[in-house]
Amino acid sequence: MIYYICKVNIKILGKEPKMKLITVNSQQELGLLAADIFSEVINSKPDPVLGLATGSTPIPLYKELIKRCRDGKLDFSEVRTINLDEYAGLPGTHDQSYRYFMNDNLFDHINIKPENTYVPNGLAEDPKEECARYDELIKSMGGIDLQLLGVGFNGHLAFCEPSDTFSNKTQYIKLADVTINANARFFSDPSEVPKFAFSMCIRDIMLAKKILLLAGAEKKDIIHKAVYGDITPQVPASVLQMHSDATIILIDD
Repeated sequence: MIYYICKVNIKILGKEPKMKLITVNSQQELGLLAADIFSEVINSKPDPVLGLATGSTPIPLYKELIKRCRDGKLDFSEVRTINLDEYAGLPGTHDQSYRYFMNDNLFDHINIKPENTYVPNGLAEDPKEECARYDELIKSMGGIDLQLLGVGFNGHLAFCEPSDTFSNKTQYIKLADVTINANARFFSDPSEVPKFAFSMCIRDIMLAKKILLLAGAEKKDIIHKAVYGDITPQVPASVLQMHSDATIILIDD
């Protein structure tokens, strides 16, 4: 296992920013290490708030969390979760919605209260109102203790696509073509891929006390750019250089 520390000449709230990059050899190793980080946070307070993500990369983590819960090593009864994003136009019962993903890959298999799990409403009639509701929800939870992230090939975090500025409120976003194309493999017909989504903003991601980003080997290039390149909204993940406690686990096979 290799550890790197990346420091940049920027300070936030008087703290020197740094990012830790850990490389592992397999999905299993990624899942175990990520679960250790989650376990530490879950066991550190009675009612932690976990920011969660979807996609194939966190599945080994979720499997390990389920195992530890069933073995009596983790208790989710007072845990609250809030997800990064959701496709617009899909009901939570659709097998490609992120609510369905979370239920199927985690929530239905641990002792968490359904009412303590939050995902944007993909069927919201008023997108602006849904974004405002989600902003208030995040604020009401008192902050996120641990935020899990993935990263897009273009460096997006959640569905915050490359832009001229870092977002500061929940967004109703038109997805970039590269994102739509990357997600097409999950749909029987590429035309079925939603073109819009609701997404947590960069500000709320950065306000999390701890951040953990998981990435597969195919994301090496964008991870390198995010960690060692300029901090720019054109590579949203580069903003993590400015966080005081951000860790990336990258599969390097």
